[in-house]
Amino acid sequence: MKIDIDAKGLKCPEPIMLLHKAIKESNPGDCIHLNATDISTERDVEKFCDFLGHKLIEKEITKQSLYFVVQKKDKNII
Repeated sequence: MKIDIDAKGLKCPEPIMLLHKAIKESNPGDCIHLNATDISTERDVEKFCDFLGHKLIEKEITKQSLYFVVQKKDKNII
């Protein structure tokens, strides 16, 4: 299943909070697509995935936006 999060215009920590909520509500293997504009989201998403074990499948950073695809790794990981 694909879950889209539009976090454009939101500041830290809101994009990560939305990502965490989507991870909790998703199933193992689901992909969460996150669009954001706050530059600190890049660091936060990478640390979130490293710390909780989810997989960062795609990352695209431009001057206007940040785009990530995160896959929920395991049913035991929130």
